[in-house]
Amino acid sequence: MLPPVDTDEEWDAVVPDESVMRPGAEDLCARLGLAGEPLTRFPDGSQPVYAVGDEHVLKLFPGAAAEDGITEGRVLSYLQGRLPVATPQVRESGPYENGWRYVLMSRLPGRNLAPAWDLVPQADRERLVTETGEALAVLHSLDPGPLEDVLGPGDWGAFLDGRRAGAVEQQRTRGLPDRWLEQIPDFLASVSLPRAPQRSLLHTEVMRQHLLVDPDGWRLTGLFDFEPAMIGDRAYDFVAVGLFVTRGDPKLLARLTESYGRTFEPTVLLAYTLLHVYSNLPWYMRELGVPAEGTLPSLAQAWFATT
Repeated sequence: MLPPVDTDEEWDAVVPDESVMRPGAEDLCARLGLAGEPLTRFPDGSQPVYAVGDEHVLKLFPGAAAEDGITEGRVLSYLQGRLPVATPQVRESGPYENGWRYVLMSRLPGRNLAPAWDLVPQADRERLVTETGEALAVLHSLDPGPLEDVLGPGDWGAFLDGRRAGAVEQQRTRGLPDRWLEQIPDFLASVSLPRAPQRSLLHTEVMRQHLLVDPDGWRLTGLFDFEPAMIGDRAYDFVAVGLFVTRGDPKLLARLTESYGRTFEPTVLLAYTLLHVYSNLPWYMRELGVPAEGTLPSLAQAWFATT
C-alpha cells in the first residue's frame, strides 16, 4: 500500500502526503488486528507517527530510514521496565512493504512537556528536571552491550574525527555567520574530548518535546523517541538537555546535574553541540540568545553553566 521511499525526493513526495500515507497506515493496522481504530497523525517528528485509538502508537519508517526502525524496536524492547520513567512498550515490529518498517507500541499517558512548559510552576519545573536527571543516570548506567549490533558508532574517536572534519561546513549550510565559523576550528582544538569514553547508552535527543508529564501534579510520565539512540560518551546526551530542557537556565541545569550525579564543563558541552549529528547553531542562537562577547567560550557559559 505504501510506495518505495529510498531517496530524498521520494521522501518529500510521499511522507507528508496523507492521501498516500493514511491508506498504508490503515492497511497495516488491519493486518495487526486493529482495523477500524481511529488514526490520528502526530504533527511533529521526522517519521510518520499515528495514534491508533487510545492505547497504541504506530511509527512508520520508509526504506531510507529502515535501520532507524530496527533501532527503535530493539532499544525500546531492551529498556522496558528499566528506567524510573515509562518508555513505550513494543507490541509488534517488523517489515511492511516496499522497504518500509514499523513499530507498534503502547501509548504513554501524559501531556507533551514542550507546549505545557509555560503552565508549569517553578517548583514543579525543578522537580521535573530532577526526575529527568535521575532517568538519565539510570539510562547511562545500563550495559549497552546487548545493543552493540544495532547501535553505533563502534569507534567514538573516529566518530569525533569525522564530525570535526565537517563541523564548519555543517554550520555554514545552516547559515552561521563567518565571524562564528572562523572560531570553530580553534575552539574544538582547545577542548579535550575522550576518544575512548565509558560506553553509555545515549538517547541523544532528551528534550521537552520527547517528555510527557501529568498536568495533575506535574510529574514525569514518559520518555520516548529512541530512534536516534547511540552508544558513546554520556556528556553527548547533555547537549539536548541543556539546549531543550533547561534552555540556558543555570539553576535548572544545576538541579538536573545534581540529580544525575555529576556536572560537565560548559566548553565540553558546546564542543559536543558543534559535533552533534543534528547540530544547528544558528537555530540555537535564535532560541537561546547570544552573549555580548560574541565568542564560543562565552556561548558555552551562557548555555551550559550551572552557576
